[in-house]
Amino acid sequence: MEKQDLQGSLDLYPEQEKKYIKGRHLVTIFHNEQNLYTVLRIRVEETNHHYEDKEAVITGYFPKMHEQETYIFYGELKEHPKFGVQLHANHYRKDIPQTKQGVVNYLSSELFKGIGKKTAENIVEVIGENAITKILNEPSLLDKIPKLPSEKAKSLYDTLMEHQGLEQAMIALNQFGFGPQLSMKIYQVYKELTIEIIQNNPYKLVEDIEGIGFGRADELGYKLGISGNHPDRIKAAILYVLEVESMQAGHVYMEARELLQSTKKLLEENKRDGIDFNDISNEVIKLEEEGKIIGEEQKLYLPSLYFSEKGLVTNIKRILNQTQYDEQFPESEFLLALGNLEERLKVQYAPTQKEAIQTALMSPMLILTGGPGTGKTTVIKGIVELYAELHGCSLNPKDYKKEEPFPFLLAAPTGRAAKRMAESTGLPAVTIHRLLGWNGTEGFDRHEESPLEGKILIVDETSMVDIWLAHQLFKALPDNMQVILVGDEDQLPSVGPGQVLKDLLRSERIPTVRLTNIYRQAEGSSIIELAHEMKKGKLPANVTALQADRSFFQCHPSQISTVVEKVVLNAKKKGYTAKDIQVLAPMYRGPAGIDKLNEILQEIFNPNPDGTRKELEFGDVKYRIGDKVLQLVNQPDNHVFNGDMGEIVSIFYAKENTEKQDMVVVSFDGAEATYTRQDLNQITLAYCCSVHKSQGSEFPIVILPVVKSYYRMLRRNLLYTAITRSKQFLILCGEAEALRIGVERADEQARLTTLTEKLQETMAEMNSASATSDPTVIALAYEDELMKIDPLIGMENITPYDFLEKENN
Repeated sequence: MEKQDLQGSLDLYPEQEKKYIKGRHLVTIFHNEQNLYTVLRIRVEETNHHYEDKEAVITGYFPKMHEQETYIFYGELKEHPKFGVQLHANHYRKDIPQTKQGVVNYLSSELFKGIGKKTAENIVEVIGENAITKILNEPSLLDKIPKLPSEKAKSLYDTLMEHQGLEQAMIALNQFGFGPQLSMKIYQVYKELTIEIIQNNPYKLVEDIEGIGFGRADELGYKLGISGNHPDRIKAAILYVLEVESMQAGHVYMEARELLQSTKKLLEENKRDGIDFNDISNEVIKLEEEGKIIGEEQKLYLPSLYFSEKGLVTNIKRILNQTQYDEQFPESEFLLALGNLEERLKVQYAPTQKEAIQTALMSPMLILTGGPGTGKTTVIKGIVELYAELHGCSLNPKDYKKEEPFPFLLAAPTGRAAKRMAESTGLPAVTIHRLLGWNGTEGFDRHEESPLEGKILIVDETSMVDIWLAHQLFKALPDNMQVILVGDEDQLPSVGPGQVLKDLLRSERIPTVRLTNIYRQAEGSSIIELAHEMKKGKLPANVTALQADRSFFQCHPSQISTVVEKVVLNAKKKGYTAKDIQVLAPMYRGPAGIDKLNEILQEIFNPNPDGTRKELEFGDVKYRIGDKVLQLVNQPDNHVFNGDMGEIVSIFYAKENTEKQDMVVVSFDGAEATYTRQDLNQITLAYCCSVHKSQGSEFPIVILPVVKSYYRMLRRNLLYTAITRSKQFLILCGEAEALRIGVERADEQARLTTLTEKLQETMAEMNSASATSDPTVIALAYEDELMKIDPLIGMENITPYDFLEKENN
C-alpha cells in the first residue's frame, strides 16, 4: 500500500453532506486561552439544519475568531436546558472565496499587508482559482509569482496559516476520527506543521500527544499507507510498549527480550502484517542512538526513568557522605537532653526508643518503617522534639524572622497525608509538590540550583513516592540537610513507576529503623492484629467473627450494594457523616464497583428528591453542592493534587457569571478550586474510591467489599493497604474465600527496577574509599506500659453490627 496524501484524502469526506451553519461572527461570549474552548454568537447566512433564527450560538474549540468575518461551522444542534439551542461544532473553516474575482479580492484585502490587486491577480493567474488551498499545502509556489519579494511571500503565507492553517488541520483531524478537543491539543503542539507531520509520520502522535495510543496512530497510519515494518511504525510501537509498562505496570525498565516480544505482538495485532524480530532490533538501536531509549546490558529504559534512578542514587550518596552528624553531641549531652524531654512530656522512653532517636539525630539519613500500631508517629515526635532541644531552636514557625527559614520541613505525597502529618506532629506539613514549588509547566522551582532551605526533612507515606518524584525531591536537598523517610513497606507501591521505599530498604545501605512490636494491640485493636497477620500471608481464625472494631458480613456479590447501603444508612443514623465513612473497592465497573456504589451513596448522603437543589450533570454523574469528590490530576495553581478529597461548596450556572460557563467550586480543606464544565473530568465522586486513591488517608469507618469478581486486583498489599486506612471500625463484606485468596497472593506484578543494585554499587565504592561501617539497622520493641492510648470516649459499647439493622424474619 503506497503512502497517501493527507490533504487529498479529505475528498473522501465531502463537506456539503455535513450539517453546518454559515454566518458572520458577531461576538465572542467566552474564550479559554488554555484549551481554546469558545462560545460565540453569529448572524446566520446559510444552513442545512432545520434552523430558522437569524442568530445562533456556537460552542467548540477555536482560536480567537475575527469579528465580522464569515465562518462555516460543522456540527449538531443540541438543546441546552437553560440557554436553548446551540450548535456544538466539531470543526469549522473560514468561508474561502471560490471564484477568481473572490480570491483576488480576498488576497488584496487589508488582511494581507503589501499585497495589492495586481499582485493578487498574478497569484491567481499563475496558481489558479484554488490558490489559497495550494499555497497552504505548498508555500514554495509563491516563488513563481513575478515581482513578489520573498518577505512579502512569507508574510502572505504566515497570514494564510494564521487564518486557514488551524481550520485545515482541524478538518483533517476531525475526518480521521479525532474529536475537537484532542484535535486542538494536537494543533497546539505542532501548529502550522500539523498536517505535514501527521502526513509524514502519524506515529509521532504517540510520542508527543498525551491521550493518543499506538492503536489510534496505527489506524491513521494504515489509512495513509504506512504499515508493515515501516521504521516509524516500529519505533512508535517500541516507545508505546515501554510507556505502558512504566505507567501501568510501574516498571522502570524492560528486559530487551520482553520488549521485542511485546512489540512484535502489538505490531501484529491487526493480523495484517508479520514483523521480523530483526526489524524491531534495528529500530531499538536507532532509538538508542537518538537518545529516546537508554540501554544498559539487556535492560532498556525510557530516559526520564533511567536518569531519575541514577540521579536519586547520586544525591543519596551526597547526603550520606556528610560526616558532621557522627559526633555532633557527646553521649552525656544527648542523655541529658533526652531526660529533660521525658520530664517535659511526662513520658519515659524505652531503651530501644532512645537508641532509635539517637541514631536518627546522629545520621544524615534515616528510614523509619513499620506497620500500623507500631508507633512511627511517636518516634518522629521524639526526634523532632529532641532535635529542637539539642539545637536550641523553636518549633513555632512564628518565632522566626521573615528571612530566616524554619528548620523543620515536613512533607507527604498527598494533601490528606500532609494534613494527618501536621495534626500528629503539631508542625506545618505540605505536599511534596508544594514543597518543591510545582508550577505545572516547567517543573519545580526548587532544584539543585535553587535548593530547599531548612535543616531537617521528614517525608511521610514514602511508599507512595515514585522514582521520578523522589529524584526531584533529593536533587533539591542542600548538603547540610538531614533526611528521615517514613513509610510502610508492605503497602501498595506508588502509582507511578518504581518502588522507592522497598528498593531503599532492600539495599541495606541506609540507616534503617524497623518497628516490629505492636503497642496498640494491647488496647484490643483487632484491625491491627488482622493487618499484621495479613503481612505474613495468613488470616486469623476469627476473621469472620464479630469483633469490637471489625466485622465480616458474608454475602453474594449481587448483594454487595444492598449490604453497603444498609451499613451506611445505619451509620448515618448514628451521626456519622460522609467524611467519616469511606467505602473502598478495587475496580470501577460491575454491581460491586466504584461507580455503582458512588451512585447509591450519593443518594444516601446528598439526595435531591425534588430537584430543587443545584446540580450539574456531566456524563453519567450529577454533581451537587455538598458532594464528596476526589481530585484525579495535579492542579498546582490551586495547590490541589491527585488523590486529594474535597467537597463541592458552590455551583454556578452559565447565566449567573460573567464567563458564561457552568462552574463547580470545590473546597479541599479550605483551598478552593474552580472547574468549568469541560474540566469536570478532573474530579469524580468520592463516597467510594479505589484503594490506591485512599493511600495516605485514614477514616473512622472503612467499608471494604471483597468478592471473587475482583480477582484480578485481589493481592495482599492491596487488601493490607485498604484495611489499614481504618482508624476505628472496619466492615468487610462479601466472600471470605475471596479475602483468603487475596491475602495468599503476594504481589505477582513485581516491579522491574535497578535502584537497589545501583545504590549498592555506589555505596560499595564509597565505603571502600572511606572504610566506613555498614549503617545500623534497628528493630524497636515497644513496651506496652509506656505507650498507652486513651480509649474512644463513648464508643466502648459500639460494634460494627450496630450499623447493620437486622431484618425481621
